[in-house]
Parts: sequence; structure tokens; C-alpha cells
Amino acid sequence: MWKRARTDLDPESPPPSTGPEALVARVARGDTAAFERLYEEFSGTVYGLVRRVLRDPAQSEEVAQEVLVEVWRTAARFDAERGGAVAWITTLAHRRAIDRVRSVQAASDRDQRAARRSVEVPYDEVAERVETRLEGERVRRCLGGLTELQRESVTLAYYGGYTHREVAGLLSVPLGTVKTRMRDGLIRMRDCLGVER
Repeated sequence: MWKRARTDLDPESPPPSTGPEALVARVARGDTAAFERLYEEFSGTVYGLVRRVLRDPAQSEEVAQEVLVEVWRTAARFDAERGGAVAWITTLAHRRAIDRVRSVQAASDRDQRAARRSVEVPYDEVAERVETRLEGERVRRCLGGLTELQRESVTLAYYGGYTHREVAGLLSVPLGTVKTRMRDGLIRMRDCLGVER
């Protein structure tokens, strides 16, 4: 007796397997109905996972769509022996979300570097350095014109950060002498540098 071949449309045929692995296998063969079913079942899971990584709803939607398109395109690469379909899909989602975070961070870093390079300096750096160096030479020359006690007192107080009392202790001279020598030394420095009163 002849038996009819069973098809998916035949009410007597068993329904096709609809577990995640079977859906992915059918998607790999180009079954759009299987992909629709897979999309319905996993789009929320994929979006939720991506959203936990990205936090931004718009980017999360975009990445979730990219993941599901990747599932459609690469379903043939799925190997059930290496793990389940759910793990494969969620791994794709997690990797794609991390890639987006890295991409956004890299773009932000590039923008910041470009912004730093494009900032115009409101003054001429070379002229500023030359002027600073010349002022330093003038100050050293003027310091050289002071007596030894004046020079040591001024240097310790203004460049060393010591108080008058500490300078007196370091130089082993009375406090009044240090104050007088510093006052006289600063007057000579002012005259030497041409600073107006």
C-alpha cells in the first residue's frame, strides 16, 4: 500500500522541532519562518543583555538588531557540540556590546586627542620660553652683584622657602642682621632689574 509523503503542511506530520538548536539549524538552511520564531523568542533576551552593558536604550536597540542579523547570517557556523544555541546567541550579544563600548571609547579618545591638538595657544610659546630664560639670567646676574650674606639670605628665603628666623638659624647670624641684609639685598635687586617702585 502506498503511503503519502509527510510534509510540514500535512496535519498528520509531527510538528518540526522548535527548540533553540533546531531553530538555529533551520535558520542556517534559510528558513525565514524559523528566524521569525527565533527573533520573537530571543530579541528580548538579547536586548536586555546588551542594555546591561551599554545602558543607552537607542544604542542597545541598534546592537541587538546587529546581533540578530549576525545570527541570521552566521547560523551555519553554530556547532551544537560546542554549546547550546542560547549560549551562542548570548555570547554573540555580549561580544557585540563590548565591541560597541570599546568603539565608543576609542572614538571619544580620538576626539579628545584631536581637540587637544587643535587648541590654539593664545601666545607664542617660543617667545615665552626665551623671555623666561632671559629673566632668569637677569635675576642670576643681579644676585651675583649682592654681598654673600645678602645673596644667601635672599636665596634661602625666596627660593628655599625658609622664614627669616630659619634663615638666621641656617646662616648662624642674628635675626635682625638677616632682615637688614635681605632688605638691602632686595633693594639692590630691584635697582638692578629696573623694577619701578
